[in-house]
Amino acid sequence: MQNIVSIEWLILATLCAATAAAAVWWLSPGARSKSLEQELLSSDGRTDAVFLFDDTNLIGWSSGARKFIGEHAEAFSWNMLRDQLARNYPGLPQSPGFLKDVGPLVLSGTESAESREAHCEWIDGITRVQLRRSTLEEQNRSQDQELTTLRAAVHQAPYPVWLQSDEGAITWSNLAYDNLTHKIRGRDVDVSVPLFTDLEEPKSSGKPERISIPLPDSNKQLWYNISTTQTEAGWLCHAVDVNAVVDAEIAQRNFVQTLAKTFAQLSIGLAIFDRNRQLVLFNPVLIDLTALPPDFLSSRPNLMSFFDRLRDQRMMPEPKNYSSWRHQFEDLLEAAAEGRYKETWSLPSGSVYSVSGRPHPDGAIAFLFEDITAEVTLTRQFRSELEMGQSIMDQMDEAIAVFANDGSMTFSNAAYHQMWKMDPDASFAKVSIMDASRVWQDTCAPTPAWGEIRDFVAASDARDPWWANVKLRDGTPLMCKVTGIQNGATMVSFCNPQTSLPCAEQERFAISDHS
Repeated sequence: MQNIVSIEWLILATLCAATAAAAVWWLSPGARSKSLEQELLSSDGRTDAVFLFDDTNLIGWSSGARKFIGEHAEAFSWNMLRDQLARNYPGLPQSPGFLKDVGPLVLSGTESAESREAHCEWIDGITRVQLRRSTLEEQNRSQDQELTTLRAAVHQAPYPVWLQSDEGAITWSNLAYDNLTHKIRGRDVDVSVPLFTDLEEPKSSGKPERISIPLPDSNKQLWYNISTTQTEAGWLCHAVDVNAVVDAEIAQRNFVQTLAKTFAQLSIGLAIFDRNRQLVLFNPVLIDLTALPPDFLSSRPNLMSFFDRLRDQRMMPEPKNYSSWRHQFEDLLEAAAEGRYKETWSLPSGSVYSVSGRPHPDGAIAFLFEDITAEVTLTRQFRSELEMGQSIMDQMDEAIAVFANDGSMTFSNAAYHQMWKMDPDASFAKVSIMDASRVWQDTCAPTPAWGEIRDFVAASDARDPWWANVKLRDGTPLMCKVTGIQNGATMVSFCNPQTSLPCAEQERFAISDHS
C-alpha cells in the first residue's frame, strides 16, 4: 500500500514539473513567437500563400509566398507586398496598423486574380495576410451580396434611372424615376409609358443631351441631362437634374443682356477679352469708333488679331517699327492687366482717341476707346486763344498783373516782368499779392498805395477803379491803376506818363477826376 502511494506522488510530481517546464517555455518570448509563427503559417488546401509581418517587416512566409518574395526575403516589406497585390486586391491597407483598428478584412480579387481572396488580420502584434482560392459557394454568396448591393444602390440613387425597351416601353425604373413620374402625372398612371419621350438624340449621339419635361399647371420646364447605354435588356437611361444649371444660365444670359443694353448706351467703345485673350464682349460704339466689321468682332478674334486689324484700318497710330511693337505686346498686356495702360492715339484722319486698359475678374482685360477729338480741339483752341491773348498783352507798354480773389497772381505780361525784374512763371510757387506788394515797396518810394491795393484785392464789394501816383527810388514817376474785373479778380497796371502818351492822358484824366 505504501508503495502505491509513493508511486502516485512520484507521478504527480513529474506532471507538475512537466507543466512548469511547459509554462516556462511558453512564457519564453522566443519560443512563444516561434510557436505562434508556426500556427499562423498553417493553411488549408485552398491557400496559395501566407505572409507574416511584425509591423512592416516580414518575419515569416509559407512556401507558396516564395514567388512573391523572391531571393531577398530579408529586405521584403509591407510596402513591397502591397505594390504587388494592390491592383488585384483593391482596398489593401496602406499600413498594417490599420488592421489593428478596424479588424480583419476579406478582399475579393479582381478577374485577373482568378476568384481568389486576400484575408488580412492582426493577431497578437503580428499581421497575417493569406491568399486563397474562393469556393463556389463563397463566390456565389459574394456575387449575390454584390448584386444586392448594386440593386439597392441603383434603386436608392438620387437621380432617375430606368430601362427602356426598343419599342419605347419602360420595363424597370428606380425610386427617383417613380417619384418623378408621380409628381408629373399623378399616382394612378401607366408607369410603362415613358416620361422622357425625346430620347433619340442621346441614343444616336452617344453623349448626354439636355431634355425638358413640362411641369403640370405651370409654364415651367424641368431640365435633365439624359445619357443612354444600350444593353441586352434594352436602353439603360440616367437622368441628372440640371435645373439649377439652367436657371444659372438664364440669369447669366439676362445679366449679359442687361450689360449689353447698358453698354450700348455708352459713348465709349468697350472691348473685353477673356483670360485666353479672345474677344467676348463689345458694344455697338466700338464698331462706330474703330470701323471694324461686326462679323469680324463676332468671330471672337484674339487680342493680337484685333490690334492688327485696327492697324490695317488705319485706326491706330502707325508704330515706327511694327514688328518690334508686336514683340512689346506682352508689356502692353501686363500694363493693361495692372490698369496702367493709357495712351492718346492721334489718328491719320485727324481724330484723337483715348485708349485705356483695365483688369477684369478671372484674368480678363477690358479696353476702352473714347473719341476725345472735340475735347482736344477745344483745348487746343483755348490754348491758342490764351497764347494769342498773352502775345497781345506782351506787346503793350503798360505793365499789367492780375490777381485772383484769393490773392494769387494769375497773369502778368512782359512789360511787368521787365519793370519789376520778376517772372512769376519761373517759379513753381504761386506769387501772392503780398509777394508782389513787397517787391513794389522795395523798389519804390514809401506810399500808402500798396496797403490799399492789398485791401482792394481782398475786398468783395466797393470795387470801383482808382489811380495812384507812385515813384521808383530813382525818381521815375509811375501811374498805378487798380481795377476790379470779373469773378472777383483785380487788375493792377503801371505806366510811365513821361514815356507813354496814353498813360499821360490817363494821368490827366485821373487828376481832373480827383479835382
